[in-house]
Amino acid sequence: MTNPVETRMTRKRQSILAAATELFLQRGFLATNMDEVAAMAGVSKQTVYAHFGTKEALFLDIVTGMTGVAGDELEEQVADPVDGRPIEDFLKDFAEQQLAIVMTPRLMQLRRLVIGEAERFPELGKRLHAKGPRRSIDRLRKALAHYRERGDVEARDLRGAASFFNWLVMGEPVNDAMLLGDQAIPGPDALRAHARESVRIFLSAYGRKQ
Repeated sequence: MTNPVETRMTRKRQSILAAATELFLQRGFLATNMDEVAAMAGVSKQTVYAHFGTKEALFLDIVTGMTGVAGDELEEQVADPVDGRPIEDFLKDFAEQQLAIVMTPRLMQLRRLVIGEAERFPELGKRLHAKGPRRSIDRLRKALAHYRERGDVEARDLRGAASFFNWLVMGEPVNDAMLLGDQAIPGPDALRAHARESVRIFLSAYGRKQ
């Protein structure tokens, strides 16, 4: 049976996280205070502190959660390579889904926020990197190992090749959105075209030589 007390606590925690996420993304860390978080969440300030302890801990929890959700979604959307699936199909699927998931105003706002607070909270950058780029690169490395065994990839340094593909896909779109604002996020057709061109370039360098 569901425990009513645990259910209420979970609901309050989710309300706090949702409110704090909106405020942090809109105002930044320093301009957000716990009174505002409590008011927006519909709980007392004591409840906020009971769940998270400090504003810093709440902030870290949000960064970890948002980047983790994006990584989880990519794993759900793109199946690991299996025998018979062409490498080009896998890489196109991976690149297109990664761009669709990451290139959103919300995640770009989070990236800007983390960069702005990186010196104050060095742990932020580490968490964003671990849950974001490093997770994607590690998964790509494992996929490329599968395709190297099949003879579809020629690369001694699989992690280097995976990193190259990751940033070939993400580099320009992310950089433009970070520096030029959300209006610089490409539309779906442009993102798909960029993903496919990234795959073509990558396979020209690392694919099986005829």
